[in-house]
Amino acid sequence: MRFQDQIAIVSGAASGMGLRSAERLAAEGAQVVLTDANEAAAVAAAERICAAGGRALGLPVDVRRYDQIAAAVERGEREFGPIDLLINCAGGASSRVVGRPVPWHEQDIDVIEWGLDVNLKGAVLCARAVFGGMLARRRGVILSLGSVDGVTGSHCVDYGAAKRGIVGLTKSLALLGAPRGVRANCVSPGPVLTRPEMANMATRLGRAAAPDEIVTMILYLCSDDAAFVTGQNFVIDGGRSVGAME
Repeated sequence: MRFQDQIAIVSGAASGMGLRSAERLAAEGAQVVLTDANEAAAVAAAERICAAGGRALGLPVDVRRYDQIAAAVERGEREFGPIDLLINCAGGASSRVVGRPVPWHEQDIDVIEWGLDVNLKGAVLCARAVFGGMLARRRGVILSLGSVDGVTGSHCVDYGAAKRGIVGLTKSLALLGAPRGVRANCVSPGPVLTRPEMANMATRLGRAAAPDEIVTMILYLCSDDAAFVTGQNFVIDGGRSVGAME
């Protein structure tokens, strides 16, 4: 029960690694605020956690909107208490999520803006909403989900750029937070089996990761076991970024 009585807020928590992170945090004692643009899915996920004996709250949040983020933080603190952990999981390659798989130089500008806003701006705004309280309490962890595409580059240029920006965000938060005991780290996965098609992406180990292989690192970095770790980007990609893939 590494997170007993701690309060966590997770963006993109209705599916994928955001959902799995929320479930495992709750199983280890955390009280979790699940936020997602899909309100119904976030609420349903929180209800399942509660039915399993945990404490959770599902709220609608578009991470491009600071007012919605701030309202979710305020509601979570009113229900559970001050936020100890923020996990930034909201995001995805814009061309896939929006459903417009065209060459990037032909991509609609509003799709590119969506990719930058959700994948980078959203994480910056979520961090802004909790950082002051963490500094005041001299305790807190911000964990952001990057991507191997932020290391190698991506055919979805805005996605690769935004995920590289997550590394800069992490190091900057770590720099500001360290004097007051606030840590920040990044986990950058390669292909993960949150969608079947991820199994087709090449890695040196010849397979995609199971979601729990990534979430285990996320929880380690959020826990006191990693109390001396801050400002780092952990690439978990099965060796995909180790030289060019044939």
